[in-house]
Amino acid sequence: MRCYLQAFLLCMVFIFFSLVYVFNQLASTLEDRDGWGLKEQGIPGGRSHDDGHLLRKRPGLAGRDHEEGLDRERSSSPGKHHGDERSHVAVVACGTRLEETLTMLKSAVLLSKKPLHFYVFAEDDLHEPFKNALILKEVDSLLYVDTDIIFLQPVEDIWALLSQFDSSHLAAMAPEHEEPRIGWYNRFARHPYYGKTGINSGVMLMNMTRLREKYFKNDMTTVPLKWEEILMPLLQKYKLNITWGDQDLLNIIFHHNPESLYVFPCQWNYRPDHCIYGSNCQQADQEGVFILHGNRGVYHNDKQPAFRAVYEAIQKYPFGENMETSLLQPLEASLLTTTNSYCGRASHLFTKKLKQSILSVQQEVTQRR
Repeated sequence: MRCYLQAFLLCMVFIFFSLVYVFNQLASTLEDRDGWGLKEQGIPGGRSHDDGHLLRKRPGLAGRDHEEGLDRERSSSPGKHHGDERSHVAVVACGTRLEETLTMLKSAVLLSKKPLHFYVFAEDDLHEPFKNALILKEVDSLLYVDTDIIFLQPVEDIWALLSQFDSSHLAAMAPEHEEPRIGWYNRFARHPYYGKTGINSGVMLMNMTRLREKYFKNDMTTVPLKWEEILMPLLQKYKLNITWGDQDLLNIIFHHNPESLYVFPCQWNYRPDHCIYGSNCQQADQEGVFILHGNRGVYHNDKQPAFRAVYEAIQKYPFGENMETSLLQPLEASLLTTTNSYCGRASHLFTKKLKQSILSVQQEVTQRR
């Protein structure tokens, strides 16, 4: 079940105790394994509504801080601060999604070679975020992902798409469907939507600086409105017609402002819809799946065992073990049992990029030793 307005309001409170504990465990394990430091710290300033934690994975001797002073820099528009290599990743953990969130974070940590800065928000109380309208006010760019996301290649690879934005782009998403005959928005939507088949907000790359500055065209007034001015009136207007919460509102906004959206290929947000009716993500067929999106609850039921196999392989992998023998090989064996389903027949696409990512990480570890 989607969390209302999760992508742009990003809910409320950081999940302090559970994630601090888990990250501490990951830190000690990673340092023992290969000397990579896992550094955790809060965002300077102590704001209760936008607290975040930096998860730093870097080569070098444990205990040596090569990033001194880095957190004193604030991100601005891309290119202004080349010293900040961090990819900023945000997720909203609603209801019982803690386990999914941790598995998503784990997949990001395993494969990324550059620093990661995570913002994890819970749903305790939405009143204050609605009043504040927009949080993370000093963060320039952000990658928002749903909890049911598994990274199959480094986070910095999708972060690099920011460099492909032109001067009008302020966000990037993948299409909701590649094939209009099975599209949801073009068949059922009772509100405006982007393009021919709509967009999916499960993976959303944002330039927050531009988003805050943009005046959006809309169908409520002839006067363009800023982000914090448009959201609640839009929700009030379409609340009886929206099905997918934040995603529907984003579709409405970018329907009226298509020049502001950069559309990336489906391999960056690969869902069961791309394989349950036969393969319909051409880019994934050619290059493999980059990010796996297990919506429809497929990580936790038997409807799409290939998706569940990937999730469980990441979840069960013990940090510190060889990823090829303890993650990739068991996953490939598990996927062989799923070939009686359409997605199972396409499961070689799930491991194509993952193999390359694991090999790259292991080569770097070997070179440092």
